[in-house]
Amino acid sequence: MPNSTTVTEFLLTRFSDVWEYRVLHAMLFLLMYLATLMGNFLIVTVTTLNQSLHTPMYFFLRNLSVIDMCYISVTVPKACFIFLLDNRAISMVGCAAQVFLVVFFALVEMLVLTIMACDRYVAICQPLHYTVIMNTRVCVQMTLASVLSGLAYSGFHTGNTIRLPYCQSNVVHQFFCDVPSLLRLSCSEIFSNEILVLISTVLIGGGCFVYITVSYSLIFSTVLKFPTRGEQRKAFSTCVPHILVVTLFVISASAVYMKPTSTSPTIQDMINSVFYSIVPPFFNPIIYSLRNKQLKEGVKKVMRRMFYSGKL
Repeated sequence: MPNSTTVTEFLLTRFSDVWEYRVLHAMLFLLMYLATLMGNFLIVTVTTLNQSLHTPMYFFLRNLSVIDMCYISVTVPKACFIFLLDNRAISMVGCAAQVFLVVFFALVEMLVLTIMACDRYVAICQPLHYTVIMNTRVCVQMTLASVLSGLAYSGFHTGNTIRLPYCQSNVVHQFFCDVPSLLRLSCSEIFSNEILVLISTVLIGGGCFVYITVSYSLIFSTVLKFPTRGEQRKAFSTCVPHILVVTLFVISASAVYMKPTSTSPTIQDMINSVFYSIVPPFFNPIIYSLRNKQLKEGVKKVMRRMFYSGKL
């Protein structure tokens, strides 16, 4: 091993070093961040206060909104600081925390999206058994199982990555710390780490994606048998946006986590990271609120209640 100083902190990467572009990127990230927080907080508020929305579908949607707010908060605020300030440094502890939280929220989001596909399958394909199968206890158990699985998974991969010696460059070619970027900086053998990341991504990410795809295939085959076009449109409007978000999430994450670490990092890797760490949390409230009549009615009720209470 060549003589080198052990890395104690990392330097995150900007999309550009030109000041005008840095300001533009920070503004875009900040606007998306604020819109994500507002949209998801509105969904959480409406689904909590409106008794008619206390159903399994909105229970999982509320959970997804909470996850999205936390998920985007792990990366975007720090990214805005490194875009605007000259200091791009992040401590080893801060980097480890970012890796843990990014992996945790990404996995839990994927599991919740899978559960939501299961919920829609039962609601559309087995409506008579819906209340029995998707009861409150089952919903809570599935949510807890997702959270515990996320903690175990992220803890394992974070520990497996951070324990490696880092004595080469300390420049992380990413606007936040993630496993593939850190593996490229290690000065030890990382083949076993790469295999573990690849296998876990294929098994968990691929498994969830296949389950969701099969669920919606069965849903669509059932929807096409509905007697009226109105019922078909309602079912499709609920399911198609869900599929688009999941597909974007899986493809962009796979492009980053399944890419060999031996290849040189590119700006495309950073763009792909935006599509799995920022875009899904940003689009989820737009898709589920604009395409959902009950949710829009709930938002109007909450707004009216706030308006009248403010006048009083």
